[in-house]
Amino acid sequence: MTQASSVNAKPYEAVEPRNVAFLGLGVMGYPMAGHLARAGHRVTVYNRTSARAAAWVAEFGAGHGQAATPREAAMSADIVFCCVGNDDDLRSVTLGANGAFAGMREGTVFVDHTTASANIARELSAAARNLGLQFLDAPVSGGQAGAQNGMLTVMCGGDASAFASVHAAGMAFSRAFTLLGESGAGQLAKMVNQIAIAGLVQGLSEAVAFGQHAGLDMNQVLDVIGKGAAQSWQMDNRGKTMVADKFDFGFAVDWMRKDLGLVLDEAKRNGSRLPVTALVDQFYADVQQMGGKRWDTSSLIKRLK
Repeated sequence: MTQASSVNAKPYEAVEPRNVAFLGLGVMGYPMAGHLARAGHRVTVYNRTSARAAAWVAEFGAGHGQAATPREAAMSADIVFCCVGNDDDLRSVTLGANGAFAGMREGTVFVDHTTASANIARELSAAARNLGLQFLDAPVSGGQAGAQNGMLTVMCGGDASAFASVHAAGMAFSRAFTLLGESGAGQLAKMVNQIAIAGLVQGLSEAVAFGQHAGLDMNQVLDVIGKGAAQSWQMDNRGKTMVADKFDFGFAVDWMRKDLGLVLDEAKRNGSRLPVTALVDQFYADVQQMGGKRWDTSSLIKRLK
């Protein structure tokens, strides 16, 4: 995929143009920032690898800019969006002399789309509040394709007034942008999402492998059962690629293990029992050992072939 095809066409609602910053231009952040630009917002981007930010500015053109630090990116922003790797990455772009919080004006909202812990969401929300800022934890679901198509599902935790002030801008890359509770609620909802996906993908893997071992035409079988109670997003979007032994469609095993680690840590804290999730996490560890760290999550079936 070329950089120029990283953001697909989407009809945008007419909204008031805002000055926004976007921190982190990975496979998710790059197209998300692009949708903000195409929706009419003035975007300043920051990325740890500056060449990536320069490529983004070259693609999206006049009226947008690149900053050398998160602080610089945030200085003129009405909203600061962020999508980085983990808790430590998030601290590195928010805190300290060059962090975004040091450059944000009083009342500005920081919207974090990183899949991280609920604890870091609460920690940074408190730090922001002490500085007169606002913070939303807002992890996303929908994967790379959802980011490129501007059709992400965003799960938010934080203050209702902060949420209301960023909702219209956030819809540039979303099909749903929903407040679910106080700080940390967005991250907890994303954990619910990952628990559900882990079980679904393992079940689908076993079903496809069973059918193949039984000598069935699994593409035909998937067409049939996909019209009944077994239907799911995973079946619709990953079933036939699993049959074809293709696993290069986005959300990587390494990322899923990071997310499931967060889930299992939180489960220990709140007393939840997650036997299937813990088992599937170990199955993903097997896939990593097979060389599948960057295969997508549907590669669970590789253990069964």
